[in-house]
Amino acid sequence: MRPLRFVALGDSLTEGVGDRTGGGRRGWAALLAPSLCAGPVRFTNLAVSGAQTRDVLERQLPAALQLRPDLVSVVVGVNDTLRRTFDIHDVAARLDEVYAACTGQGAVLLTACLPDPGGMLGLPGALARPLARRQRAVNTVVHALSDRYGAAHLHACEGDWISDRSMWSADRLHPGEPGHRQLAVRFHALLTERGVATGQPPSPEPDSPAPTAWASLRWLATAGTGWVARRCTDLLPQLLSLAADEMRHRARGTSVRLDLRASAAVSAALAALSTGERRPGAV
Repeated sequence: MRPLRFVALGDSLTEGVGDRTGGGRRGWAALLAPSLCAGPVRFTNLAVSGAQTRDVLERQLPAALQLRPDLVSVVVGVNDTLRRTFDIHDVAARLDEVYAACTGQGAVLLTACLPDPGGMLGLPGALARPLARRQRAVNTVVHALSDRYGAAHLHACEGDWISDRSMWSADRLHPGEPGHRQLAVRFHALLTERGVATGQPPSPEPDSPAPTAWASLRWLATAGTGWVARRCTDLLPQLLSLAADEMRHRARGTSVRLDLRASAAVSAALAALSTGERRPGAV
């Protein structure tokens, strides 16, 4: 019997950050793989922490296509929102190319929209709102393109699991083991409805104890500080500018203009894909 071939593309979420086992990182995709069918499954995880849509398109996708997968997951975009170079037109164009290439080979596509990082980190409103606006833009694009390419799409930006701290690791951005298991269970349910998954669903019960409060504090004081510092080097100056603009608009009662501007950018990005247009310098 030929194994079912499952390839996972994306960033730290799919790489398995937050779900550490004795052998390293595991994550929702690795938890899902054995449950796809009763027969053999050949699972390859190409996701890399820090990856943006450009990395998925240029580095991960070619390797994935060589494997001729039956199922491909593409969960990416949060890191794009955390960079000063964020442009929803480029994000949309890259995702469109990735989705088209995967489905063009006959693979079933698995996608998800995600919660905004500012809200998860508990940033002050003026800092959180610009990031939330960016993540909503990415999610809108992912929704539209998932529908266009017939993907099995998970609305992971919604639900009680977002506010349930037991689902999340110390960094508040990545699920812990319970959260990764929750994602695996929900993805399995979607694939079962599509007739793609025929195996028993993954267990939602963690097999490792939750991190202690001391372990969480230690992470925040060591690795967490480094993570924030690396992001701030790139994003912080622009984020402060965005926050100042946010406060000016709120003071004038014109915040709706920022939302309308973001919505117009998303509409233009999707319209450009529909007509096959590319802006000068776009990927």
